[in-house]
Amino acid sequence: MLLGFDIGGTKCAVVIGSAPGDGPMEIIDKVIVPTTQPPYEMIEALFTAAEELLAKHKVLNAGLRGIGISCGGPLNSKKGLILSPPNLPGWDNIPMVEMTEARFGKKALLQNDANACAVAEWKYGAGKGYENVIFLTFGTGMGAGLILNGRLYSGTTDFAGEVGHLRLSDMGPVGFGKAGSFEGWCSGGGIAQLAQIKVRERLQMGEKVSFCNSPDDLPKLTAKVVAEAAHTGDELAIAIYNTCAEYLGRGLSLLIDILNPEVIIMGSIYGRARSLLDARMMQVIERETYIGSRSVCKIVPAGLGENIGDMAALSLAIMSAQ
Repeated sequence: MLLGFDIGGTKCAVVIGSAPGDGPMEIIDKVIVPTTQPPYEMIEALFTAAEELLAKHKVLNAGLRGIGISCGGPLNSKKGLILSPPNLPGWDNIPMVEMTEARFGKKALLQNDANACAVAEWKYGAGKGYENVIFLTFGTGMGAGLILNGRLYSGTTDFAGEVGHLRLSDMGPVGFGKAGSFEGWCSGGGIAQLAQIKVRERLQMGEKVSFCNSPDDLPKLTAKVVAEAAHTGDELAIAIYNTCAEYLGRGLSLLIDILNPEVIIMGSIYGRARSLLDARMMQVIERETYIGSRSVCKIVPAGLGENIGDMAALSLAIMSAQ
């Protein structure tokens, strides 16, 4: 039996599963725990939920193969420390692996969520069968997990894959603390910022916008709201996603030329808004990348869908047992 913890800023999941040999992963059960308590109280709640889940399925600690912990960075996977993630205030230098191993008596592995999702997609999703895989979160933020030459690559200090910090323009929406960054142009938060700018321009000129009635509604704009309007044919919403797609193509072109991957897998927003992004994105990639790298690289949505967080934590559990 495998035990996984998926730690997020608004909610956490505790999941148990199994993976016989090289067979498919099976999610057996899970519980959701809202992230509403201080760090150590929250960890105790997660451990208690895990023990109750294991007891429910009559699994003793001795029956565990391994434990995986997926959490937003920054963190130190080698030392098993969670290091002040922006979406987890107060989680400063938390010895998560040490605490988990002491409680359950099994080896645990901690990785940032992008790396964990990359492993899951590589082993069980759209990256299965490939040796060089890039996974991009493309959700609230933009981060990457890198599988290079058949191994997870995390870099010297665990910060490999922080592609959201790449600056793609001198000015633009702010992401990862940097205006005009990859995360600024290509993330849920960035699309919302871009929409607020473009909609404000229209409203100040006295024009009507179908998905925003007044300046008071600007804070309510989200990537989802804009995508829904674009799918109905709203020209401003389509233009906003075209701008995102332009910079998505630029960011992907850098990754294709530098890392020469076989497949780039994108989660969240790409899966839901692919029809709004692909045409412009591919035009940019055709224009910018070296054909020898471009011709061997596929770009696809995540294959694990809504289960990716659970599968990510359980994939780390398998790695911890090896």
